[in-house]
Amino acid sequence: MSAAAFFRHGKKIVAIGRNYAEHIKELNNTPPKEPFFFLKPTTSYVASGGSVEIPKGVLPHYEVELGLVIGKRARDVSEADAASYIGGYALAVDMTARNMQEDVKKKGLPWSAAKGFDTFTPVGDFIAKELVSDPHKLNLLLKINGETKQDGTTADMIFKIPRLIEHISSIMTLEEGDLVLTGTPSGVGPLNPGDQVECHLTDASSGKELSKLVFDAIERQGGYQFKA
Repeated sequence: MSAAAFFRHGKKIVAIGRNYAEHIKELNNTPPKEPFFFLKPTTSYVASGGSVEIPKGVLPHYEVELGLVIGKRARDVSEADAASYIGGYALAVDMTARNMQEDVKKKGLPWSAAKGFDTFTPVGDFIAKELVSDPHKLNLLLKINGETKQDGTTADMIFKIPRLIEHISSIMTLEEGDLVLTGTPSGVGPLNPGDQVECHLTDASSGKELSKLVFDAIERQGGYQFKA
């Protein structure tokens, strides 16, 4: 399955928040007692080699993540059965309009717009499930203009993947092609027009690269303008 395949067939992106302790600390957030998630539209996808468009007035932050591509309809799935519902994986970046998010959080309003702009989910090609021996032993790396900004491991997830699938599917049905973003390690920060971004997903045991994702950032022409 190519990136384009789950672009076309997936109906939603379910993004887990606050799943790495150091990331929680860097944003001064409260650790969750159970998995916490929000939704992103599939119209936010942009394939590797594309461009993230930054709307006027927005301060975007990058967040590199391991994505789970759901392989079959999942409702009320147990942790013990969760692995059988994973069709594969993908390397992705959850872009966040951070200044906009902070503004609406203070007002007690939803985050949907801050997370859901077009091009705010860069994603790499589909990674076959068989190529990932242990999804909790992967390294996530993000560089901007050649400088390492995020360098973390999925071993640091607070809630492991089976728990995430159990929790989400107890609330809403996951369908074939849906993407679950599993959270980001520390090191998030701003992305500016003209920046070149390079992300890598590697097997921590073998050092084998499983995916590479590249994109740049440009100013969005037209569309919404954020005014604090």
